[in-house]
Formats: sequence, C-alpha cells, structure tokens
Amino acid sequence: EWRDTGPVPHEMREEIWNRFKEITSKINKRHHEYYESLKSQQVKNLEQKTALCEKAEEIAASGISTMKEWEKRYREILELQQVWKTIGFAPRKENQKIYQRFRAACDDFFRRRREFFQKMKEEQHNNLQLKTELCLQAEALKDSTEWKKTTEDLINIQKRWKEIGPVPRRYSDAIWKRFRAACDEFFNRKAAYYAGIDSQYEENLKKKLELIEEIEKYQPVESVEENFRNLKEFQRRWTEIGFVPLKDKEQVQQRYKEAITRHFEGLKMDDERKNLLRFRNRLDALQQKPRGNQKIKAERERLIGKLKQLENEISLWENNIGFFIKSKNAESMISEVQKKIDDAKARITELEEKIRIIDMHISES
Repeated sequence: EWRDTGPVPHEMREEIWNRFKEITSKINKRHHEYYESLKSQQVKNLEQKTALCEKAEEIAASGISTMKEWEKRYREILELQQVWKTIGFAPRKENQKIYQRFRAACDDFFRRRREFFQKMKEEQHNNLQLKTELCLQAEALKDSTEWKKTTEDLINIQKRWKEIGPVPRRYSDAIWKRFRAACDEFFNRKAAYYAGIDSQYEENLKKKLELIEEIEKYQPVESVEENFRNLKEFQRRWTEIGFVPLKDKEQVQQRYKEAITRHFEGLKMDDERKNLLRFRNRLDALQQKPRGNQKIKAERERLIGKLKQLENEISLWENNIGFFIKSKNAESMISEVQKKIDDAKARITELEEKIRIIDMHISES
C-alpha cells in the first residue's frame, strides 16, 4: 500500500519515510518476537506431550491383572487425556507425529482393557456354570440323613465353591443365596436331629441312674433261680434303655457293672455257672461299646480258635499215651497226660457253651 500510494511533498518525504520505517521496524520486531516465543512454547509443548506419551505408554505396557488395578489405570489415562487437551500445539513438523504416538498408547491401553473385561466376562459366566453345578449337588444332599458322610461331602463342596472366582454381578447374590439355602437346610436339620438325640441321651441317663439305684437296693430272695431271673431282667432293661451322653458313659457303665456283678457273685451257684454269668455280663458290656457287634463276633472267632487249638492238643496227647505204655513210670506219665486231656475237654465244653451264648446274643440283637 505504501508503494501504491502516491508521492508526498518533497520537503516531507524523508520525515514521513523515517516515521513509516520506524513503525514498520517495531512491527516486524514484535512479529519476530511473537513467532520466536510461539516457537519456544511449541517446543515446550512438545516436551510436555512427549512426557504424556511416555506415561501413557508405561501404563499401556504395565502388567495389570485385577479389575481394581484396571479401573485405577483407566482413570489415570483419562487424566492424561484431559491434560493433553490443555497443552497447545507442538512444532508443525512434530505435531501430528506426537499426537499419533499419544493416540497409539491410549488405543493400546483401551484395547487391552477391553480384552481383559471380555475374558473376565467369559470366566465369570464359566464360574456361574460351575457354581450352579455345586448348587445342584448341595440341593441333592440337603434332605440326606447320612449325617457324617453328607457333612463331609458338603464341606468339600463349600471348599470348591471358595476356590471358584466371582460370577457376573447381576447373578452373584441369587446364586449365593441358592447355595447357602441348600447348605443351611441340611445343617439345620442335622442340628435339630442331634439336639433331639442329646435330649434322648439325657433321658436315657436318667433312666439308667434310676435302674442302677434299683439294682443297688435289690434284696435277694431265697430262690436262686428267682434271683437269677430278676438279675437277667435288670440286664434286659439296661440294654433296652439305649445310649447315654458320652461324658457320662464310662462312669455309668462302671457303676452298673459293679452293682450287677455284686449280686451275681452273691448267688449260691457253682463256679462254672458263675463264670458263664460273668461272660454274659461281659457280652452286654461289649454291646454298649462302639462297634459292639463286631467286637462280639471277634470274641466268637477267638473262642473258636481256642477250641480248635484244644482239640488238636487232645489229639496229640492221646497219640502220646501210646508211646508212654512201654516207658518207665508209664502209669504216672499216662495219668498226667490223661488229666490234661480231661481238663481240655472240660474247657472245650465251656467254650462251646460260650459260643452258643454268643450265637443266641447275636440272633436276639
């Protein structure tokens, strides 16, 4: 425009030109200073954006394995993006490149986050299927009366439940309540059952203590047979009462044994019969113990073994008698062996009677 504008008076030309030149010099200087400042700021912007890129790349490459950590890192990336928006341009030749670098780091982070949550979603649905199967197993057991075995089974199922990870949030409460309800149903029934047993055991204890007092106060009559029948009736009533609390078992059993044994010992009968009575009492005591029937059967096998052993010994002794006939002092030797044979036969008779008593006891129980 200066050039296109026409001339001015000659005497004012230099003054006007100097004035214009001074003004344009100031403008050019300010223009240069502005762009130098802008260039310097853009370099600083590039440095700040480079730092943001490095931070975003660090986050994107970090090993994240939990939902909590992903959410924390997600918020950090969003904060970096907000800071990015507050920073001006970088130098023109670097501006697009630094933006693409930052965008790539953010995109990589969001891609990995999507993959994590997709995988977690699949795992949670698989966990839901596994927990549903455990619910079905628990529900199949909730009405069981095999208290010991079912307790062990349900405890194992509960351990497996704890080992399974979370399920989708919208199913979490419902599936837990379903599982808890099945377990509670069984354990509440079990508690009620054993509460009833405890009550019954206490009642049995009361009855046995009353019976012991009755036995202790029993006054024998003249007839041995009647006394024997009365004592056997005491034994029958004792057996029918049933179990008592474990903490009282030994003490009550010992007191009963002492009371009934004292009366049996007082009966006027031969030693053989008393021995059989004591044997019957021992069977009754065994019956009250855990696995009582097994112990009684084991006693039967032991007696049979002893009986066969005696039979073999008798056979051997009888064969030996033939060798003693021509021996010196044959008569005394034969007499000694014959006594062993007679004692063994008597012992066999006793064993046979005890085996018969056991067989009757087993058939009655």
